[in-house]
Amino acid sequence: MLIYFSRYRKKAAKYMRGQVRQKMVEGATKVLARRGLHATAFSEVLAVTGASRGSIYHHFPGGKAELIEAVLDDYGSDTDDALQALHGQPLMAVVRGALALWRERLINDDCESSCPVAAVTVAADSTRLESECRSIFDQWTATLAGALASGGLKGAGQARALATLMMAAIQGGTVLARAQGGIEPYDTMARQITVYAEQMTD
Repeated sequence: MLIYFSRYRKKAAKYMRGQVRQKMVEGATKVLARRGLHATAFSEVLAVTGASRGSIYHHFPGGKAELIEAVLDDYGSDTDDALQALHGQPLMAVVRGALALWRERLINDDCESSCPVAAVTVAADSTRLESECRSIFDQWTATLAGALASGGLKGAGQARALATLMMAAIQGGTVLARAQGGIEPYDTMARQITVYAEQMTD
């Protein structure tokens, strides 16, 4: 019985540590998206998450660089999973689904934040961060291209081209929506992308 409870406590402690770390990653994602790479500070992450100062180097012994890498990994994977979920749907459902993914994030943040991967890309001060951002955008584009192809867009080249156009337009629309403090620029972009995609199916 004692052995059982000892194992239970260890598992519970490990679970709680994982929760604290994940909470810090999610908090850092919000701060990074709003403040940018260089303005993202541990103090603000702690304020957002309510985590203790001692938890910073416990969970991220590599400091801010390790935290930013964790944010990129987490956000990149979550977004790619959402794009993967579009596979098997009709072409226009894929297009609308991808556009809706980033629109929902803008709405949830009152158009006050941008993509954290883009935020790191424009301010990266190391080749490692630049490489990681490039890999994430490449992965998103490839996943979206695969979904577009599975949705009925003929030709791998066309699917890749449309996916690249959509990624560029989504990032630009996100920046404009933040600059104007409203969703209108993003929605204008989304309508034009939808019209263009519909023309490709004719």
